[in-house]
Amino acid sequence: MLAAALAATSASACMVGPDFQGATPPPVTRYTKEGLRDPGLSADDRRGGAIGQSFAPGRDVPGEWWALFRSKALDSLVAEALARNPNLEAAQASLRAARATTEAQRGALFPQVGFNAQSSYNKAPGGDLQSPLNNNALLYSLVTPQVTVSFAPDVFGGTRRALESQAAQEEGQLWQLEAAYLTLTSNVVAAAIQEASLRAQIAATEKVIQAQTDLLTLITKQSDAGQVAGADVVQQTALLAQSQQLLPPLQRALSQQRNLLTALAGRFPSEEVSQTFTLASLHLPRSLPVSLPSRLIEQRPDVKAAEAAVHAASAQVGVALANRLPQFTLSGAVGASATNFAALLNPAASLWTVAGAVAQPLFDAGTLFRRQQAAEENLVQAQAQYRATVIGAYQNVADALRALQADGRAVAAANAAVRASRQSVELVRKQFGLGAVSSASLLITQSAYLQAVVTQAQAQANQYADTAALFQALGGGWWNRRDVKPARDPKDPAPFL
Repeated sequence: MLAAALAATSASACMVGPDFQGATPPPVTRYTKEGLRDPGLSADDRRGGAIGQSFAPGRDVPGEWWALFRSKALDSLVAEALARNPNLEAAQASLRAARATTEAQRGALFPQVGFNAQSSYNKAPGGDLQSPLNNNALLYSLVTPQVTVSFAPDVFGGTRRALESQAAQEEGQLWQLEAAYLTLTSNVVAAAIQEASLRAQIAATEKVIQAQTDLLTLITKQSDAGQVAGADVVQQTALLAQSQQLLPPLQRALSQQRNLLTALAGRFPSEEVSQTFTLASLHLPRSLPVSLPSRLIEQRPDVKAAEAAVHAASAQVGVALANRLPQFTLSGAVGASATNFAALLNPAASLWTVAGAVAQPLFDAGTLFRRQQAAEENLVQAQAQYRATVIGAYQNVADALRALQADGRAVAAANAAVRASRQSVELVRKQFGLGAVSSASLLITQSAYLQAVVTQAQAQANQYADTAALFQALGGGWWNRRDVKPARDPKDPAPFL
């Protein structure tokens, strides 16, 4: 009862230092200078294969946003990465450690009760001054068991501010875990899209190499027949070699991309994942949710982590201020002391002590004041870092929106360029077969076609990647997930001791 009363008294005492106030949304109503506008595609663009996307303002981001790409291989790889990636496991352990530290800090609000016992065999001084016959009277045993109680009333709230700071750090670890979750899933999706892009570029390059090989065979036959000069054969051979040089770097990049996907899934490179990705196996989401600007700071894990850092820094100002004020301590002990264990039951052997103490720094050369100043400046720093994080969050969304508005047009232009360059190659090749154009014209149109095909694959991949970037910039829908692992139960059979 006494311990509960003391704890209640401490909890009701005043708390020095600033009281933290949660952040309010910035006064902005849109992400870009003008209102949200869907990527504009004409009917010809859509007929040419470009996929039109539209924004859905105010719609919520799903928790498993990667499922919108409708790829079972992608879904399974993300699930495997979430289950096995060691970085995510480390973030989960860090959160559990922060929770345990918070509970440990909470114990400072309560009295500390302990038990100690001492048994000794002693000789009193002065034995040599008496008769040897009485020397045994100076030898004695002493047994002293006692229960001690100590309590530091949190009069000015320094202990509670320290607990508040630790709880804010725990919350920051929670948002760090959500950030790790979002980063991991975004990296898996981005790596899968990049693999699909590389496969498309390799396929396009191989097609062009095959076409150039066939053309080289044709030119060689015409040269042997005396229809074209030998220089044409040399030029076509050089062009073929240049195209072949493009293939090894792409193949190397694809192999490294496979290694990245394998590492994200928590595997060694020798245990390569089985999932493979092509642009054809990924479906581009048509309707893209765009959260309201006022909700963004509640959805971004990095913003929430920065807010928790401000909270922790604010509480530390209270801790530093409380350290400059008087510190109170109450202590007591009850027990017994006797020359043998049986005598401990004698009421005359009982003892008890009650003590109170107060400590107030009088001169410390400004140490505590400077520590308070440092805590206040740390708070200013945390507030500035929070504002920078918020601005960066809105910039991320705006960048993704701008990119998506341009991606549709870029894909449409790339598709049109591929169609035009393919028709040009076919036309020039027929004319070359009839002797109407030189081989130089054919070489130029072939080079343009190769560049157009590679650009098309890159433009399509950019549209997929920027779609994933938008989901990431909006927070990834963590608030709609149900797969967060609970904290582990303590294994200690006596966790309060």
